[in-house]
Amino acid sequence: MATLVFVESADGKIKKTSIEAVAYAAAMGGDVTAIALGAVDQAELENLGNFGAGKVLHADDDKLNAGVIQAYATVIAKAMEQTGADTLVLANSSLGAPVSARVSIKVGASLVSNVTDLPDTSAGFKVRRSIYTGKAFANVELTSDKKILAIKKNAAEVKETGGSAAVEKFNPELGDGDFAATITATDKAEGEILLPEAELVVSGGRGMKGPENWNMIEDLAKELGAATGCSKPVSDMGWRPHHEHVGQTGVKVSPQLYVAVGISGAIQHLAGVNSSKYIVVINKDPEAPFFKAADYGIVGDAFEVVPKLTEAIKAAK
Repeated sequence: MATLVFVESADGKIKKTSIEAVAYAAAMGGDVTAIALGAVDQAELENLGNFGAGKVLHADDDKLNAGVIQAYATVIAKAMEQTGADTLVLANSSLGAPVSARVSIKVGASLVSNVTDLPDTSAGFKVRRSIYTGKAFANVELTSDKKILAIKKNAAEVKETGGSAAVEKFNPELGDGDFAATITATDKAEGEILLPEAELVVSGGRGMKGPENWNMIEDLAKELGAATGCSKPVSDMGWRPHHEHVGQTGVKVSPQLYVAVGISGAIQHLAGVNSSKYIVVINKDPEAPFFKAADYGIVGDAFEVVPKLTEAIKAAK
């Protein structure tokens, strides 16, 4: 079996979700080739061998830096053809979702998103996927010769092998049609740790009473090495930027730890965080719905609890 892995990058660095995709492909067995598009650090590409890639194809055409989906799909489809890959693995991300859909049409592949487990090949090819915003699972059988698996964040265990991958240039011919779409502007989320990649997240809600009190959330996040998020009402009121909105209509997160401060726990918010491994809720209302979903809960005034928690973490460090 030959597998191609599309790896995403930002500022020349490979994203963690893509490293997970490489590790997932390696765990499937067979030959694993990764493909990266645009400007990526050479050392980052070579280091993919440490997670199971035998070879890396690098399409370093400057035109690919813009992230035009059609062009990405063409390059990846041609890479599948060149490598003889029957399976494409990639992260189920805001970029991976549209890319995988277009590649599936180009190569005639079956596509499954939100994959959570390795394929069961004992009788055919079946995978398990998360559905209903993480509340249930579905077992899906893929019958096409070619298959595309979009992996859910934290679904794959990353194991380092100590290897280094050989990097080869890969620049297939692209036509004007591949760049028919024009990206006029790109707004990027800012911060030391971004929500989609975060292992730890601290979020605040209306219980914080105003944007002037957000330093408590930021201080706790800093001590934990976490990203900051917020509930939808908070972003709607302009207390925090919209890219920090966590929930069904915002960013869906799957961190190891999610800390919710002053958030009641509306179902729309829970839909965006219920894939978290552990949830800690801090709220002065003991009847807040969020406590039903929490692994740990603290009933108390956030303005008293959070500073003490921050100081305790600082002392422990």
